[in-house]
Parts: sequence; structure tokens; C-alpha cells
Amino acid sequence: MNDQNTGKREGSLDAPIRHPIKWQDPEYYNETDLFKELERVYDICHGCRRCVSLCNAFPTLFDLVDESLTMEVDGVAKEDYWKVVDHCYLCDLCYMTKCPYVPPHEWNVDFPHLMLQAKAIRHEQGRDKLRDKVLTSTDAIGSIAGIPVIAQTVNAVNNNAWARKIMDKTIGIHPDAKLPEFHSNNLRKRYAKKKITGISAEPGQYTRGRVAIFVTCYGNKNAPQIVEDLIAVFEHNGIEVRLTDSEQCCGMPKLELGDLKAVELSRDFNIPELVKLVDDGWDIIAPVPSCVLMFKQEIPLMFPSDTQVQKVQDAIYDPFEYLSLRHKEGKLKTEFKKSLGKVAYHAPCHQRVQNIGLKTRDILALVPDTSIDVIERCSGHDGTYAVKSEFHNISMKICRPVVNKIRHATVDHYISDCPMAGDQIENGLKNGNHAESPFTLLRQAYGI
Repeated sequence: MNDQNTGKREGSLDAPIRHPIKWQDPEYYNETDLFKELERVYDICHGCRRCVSLCNAFPTLFDLVDESLTMEVDGVAKEDYWKVVDHCYLCDLCYMTKCPYVPPHEWNVDFPHLMLQAKAIRHEQGRDKLRDKVLTSTDAIGSIAGIPVIAQTVNAVNNNAWARKIMDKTIGIHPDAKLPEFHSNNLRKRYAKKKITGISAEPGQYTRGRVAIFVTCYGNKNAPQIVEDLIAVFEHNGIEVRLTDSEQCCGMPKLELGDLKAVELSRDFNIPELVKLVDDGWDIIAPVPSCVLMFKQEIPLMFPSDTQVQKVQDAIYDPFEYLSLRHKEGKLKTEFKKSLGKVAYHAPCHQRVQNIGLKTRDILALVPDTSIDVIERCSGHDGTYAVKSEFHNISMKICRPVVNKIRHATVDHYISDCPMAGDQIENGLKNGNHAESPFTLLRQAYGI
């Protein structure tokens, strides 16, 4: 490792801070400068190796170093740097939980956002695979696959072993990866038929008691029942609920591809819609942690001077974060009709890095005769990483500690705030037991 420990090391024990993403600066796409920074950061990571157990980006880097002629970063071929980038899916755990050299430390290591820059440069060079462009176009996929008859056909094909082998050979979708189910009777259609309760919202010190749900493409067409359970829980607690009038994908899939202009287009559509709701007195929630994180962190870092983005950033909450605030205000109902027994709770990465604490655990622990066993490990899914032929087996290896902990425990339920992580865990267990949503369990506990 190069000697970079010169001068006074300031800030190494301070809370991590994030610098804005300078993606609109032409120098951001300078590949020569990128490779210099990759070499510098790879060298620091090689000398530290604390993050080896998080994902496959770090084992890939360390194997490249250890197998080189010099056994240092200078012995790694520059074209192999991309192999490390390929395995980073921007979970942010290295930045938030492991790395001692993040800013304000003088070494200024932000591994995930350096990987994002590399992905953005590759995207600008037109080097993305067609498969990856399609997989990250969630609105387009959902608009087609959610059509009646087509939805049933897509679901049938996705569960056909012969068809999956063809998909593996032709487009690179692994035959063992669990693919999301599509619902033609999506959440918006169900909600349009829903009887409005006429709840009169009661504001509190921290919350306004009126929530607009950014349903997300996944919550609308892939997991509508989960959002229905969320709505039932919120209304049971006297919280007025509505959906956003319209929305597009939050932008996380395109962010992970490095297509930052597509993220900007999502911002251009979503932020005005959400700002109108905030100005009309609504708080915002989203049922998927990745979507909340986009509005809390990534979009604000991409557009640090956009006051409208900042307004949404201040008004959006994780659902259980919101329920915890209502509980703090003395406005959460704690009269439960059914215990949940022993629950294995997987805390997903994109929720953990929001720095809100384990709010899902805290709320479910209010249910009498209920114990929550928390698993703070990555599931390795990422939304697209786990379904790709070249990465699926690695993703399952990353998920193995989570699977093993649940497999060797005697639990009544296992859950994750991220439905895709739940699918990944279920795929690893292969025991016939299904992952559940914490919204569903809380609804069961209330008996509603």
C-alpha cells in the first residue's frame, strides 16, 4: 500500500459525510482520471481488507492483487479494474459500516460513488449490455407485462424450466433466479375501487398524519398485496392515506446502470408531483427501501442545489420510521389481537444505510409474545444482480449467511422490508416456506 499517511489525520472518528456527485461536470467522465482514482482507492482497500465479507467486489479486487506478479495493485491490469466495478451494486454498506477512510478522513474514500462514476463512464461510452438496459427499464417492462393475458403469459414463461433455460442462453437470465410476478390487477386499480374511509388525520409533533404513498413500480405491479397491507395498517392507526396522482420509477435501477441522465428524467417527473403533495400537507412514504433511499440520498447528492429535491428529501420516510414517529407522539395503536411468535427479520442494505435504526424491529417488538431475531447481512439481490446468469450463483453465496441463520433457527415467520430480498432468501431456503412482508405481519397482529 502506498504511503499516504502524511500529515495530520483529521476526522477519522467523525460521522461519515457524503460529497455531491459531480455528474454534470464534463471532467466526471474523464477515463484517465477515473483510472488514477481507481488505482488509489483499490490500493487503500487492498491494504485494509475490512470489507471482504460484504459483497464480491472486494474478493474480486483482492484476488486480482494476490494473483498479480507484484501482489500489489500496480500488478493488476487496468482492464481488470472493470471486474471489480461489475460486482458493486451500490448497497453502500462498505461506506456506512466498514470503511474507516470515508470523508471527512483525508483519504476521502467513497467506494460506492467511485463505482458509480465508473458505471456512468461506461454508460456514456455505450458499453452497456442490451439485457441490462431492459432489466433496468422497470416502467416499460411493467406497462407491457402488466397487461391482462400478457401478465399471465409472462408469469407462466418465467416459471417454465424449458423457457428459463432458453432465457439463460439467449439473454443471460439465470434459470434458477426467482423473477417477480406481474399483476394485471395492480395496486392502482385495486385502490381505485377501494372504499375511502374518510379518516380525519391527527397531526403530531413530527408527522402530519397524512401520507401520500409513492407506490413504486414494484409495489404497483409486482407486490400490490404488500402495499394493501401497509395501507390497512396506516388507516387503522388513524393516518389518512392516498396514492400519488402519478409516478415513474424512482431511478435506482438506472443509477446502478450508470445512466444518470435517465435518473434526471425520473427526477423531472417525480419531484414536481411529490412537491405538490408536500405543499398540500402530505408526508411521503414508499414501501420499498431503495426508493426511499433515492429521494433521501442519491437524488439530493446529484442535485445538491435543487430546493424542490431538498423539500422532498425532508418529507419522505420509511414506513416503519413513520410509524415509530407516530408511536413517539403517542398516536400508534398498541392493542394487538394476535402474537407473532418468533420472527427472523432481515434488515435490507438500502434501509440500514438510511441511518434510521431498526424501526421495523422496534414496531413489531411491541406485539406481545413476539421476539425478533435481526439479521444484518446483505441478501445479494440488488434488483438485477441476482437474476443475471454470470452473477446469480455469487449472489446466492452472498445470501448464504442469511439463509443459514434462518434455516437453523426455529421461527414462525421470516421477513424483509425489501420484497426482492425476501424472494432471494426464499430461493436459498428452498423449503416451501415463503418470505412475508412486515406490513402483512403487523396487519395480522392488529387483526384487521
